This record gives sequence, structure tokens and C-alpha cells, in this order.
Amino acid sequence: MEFNTDIFAQYNKKWALLTAGDNDSFNTMTISWGGLGTLWNKPVVTAYVRTSRYTHEFLDNNDYFTVSFFPEEYKKQLGLLGSKSGRDMDKIHDSGLTPKSVDGSVTFEEAEVTLLCKKLMRQRLEPSSMNPEIAKQFYEGEAEHDMYIGEVVEIL
Repeated sequence: MEFNTDIFAQYNKKWALLTAGDNDSFNTMTISWGGLGTLWNKPVVTAYVRTSRYTHEFLDNNDYFTVSFFPEEYKKQLGLLGSKSGRDMDKIHDSGLTPKSVDGSVTFEEAEVTLLCKKLMRQRLEPSSMNPEIAKQFYEGEAEHDMYIGEVVEIL
């Protein structure tokens, strides 16, 4: 597996979707927080999802997830997927993107690159253990994030 990229720009500058579930039932959301690296001698993805997000349920109930990166031309579609909840509407259909099954999860035909990940752990980010300025800025009155770490098992 090889993925050559500017790791700091990948989440921050590219448009990315985090997807969990299978062809029968899945949800996706845009993400801009995350990391790529090595942990436990494995290539890993780290993603952060608020406990209030619908995708959180799918991450908890499935062993695999995908992180897919898209070109700028899909900004409008990914904006919809990040601002609307799959609980309230069929946002996948409304986005016009084409779901595609991958081993144990889902990605989209339009993605430039997809990282298929096997979930290794989930841990709650506790505001009480953070720098108080960060806790106040990101969590005052907001749901907490869970951190998901997944082993990259395939790059598509």
C-alpha cells in the first residue's frame, strides 16, 4: 500500500467523507479533523466524531469504515453531506454521489482516494482533560467527540 500526500493538508484542505455501515444501511459525513500515521506497528487513520452525529451510531455498530477524499468539484455535494442529517432525509440520494461497496463498508465512485479501515478502538475525548481554552471553544454546550482509530487495510 502506498499513499503519498501532504498529511497536514489532506484533512484540512481536501474534502473528505467518513462513512460507516454496509450497502443495506450506512451513513456518511464530512470531516476535517483527523490524522494519518502509525500506531501499534500499523498504518492508521484517526477520526473524531461528535456523539450526537448519526454516523457515530454506524461507527459503533460496524467493524469497518472508510475515509474518502474528493476533488474540489464535489464541494457542494460534500457540504450537503456535512450539514444535513441522515436521520432526517436521504442525504446520500440528494447529494447525487454514487455509493460503492468495499469490503465491509461503503465509499463513493467519485472519490479520488479511499482508505478502508478496520476499527481498532474508540475513546471519548473528555473536555476535563483538555486545555481549558480548547474545552471552552469546542465543547461548551456541545456534544463531545469520540476518537476512532482504524487500521488502513486497503487504499482504493
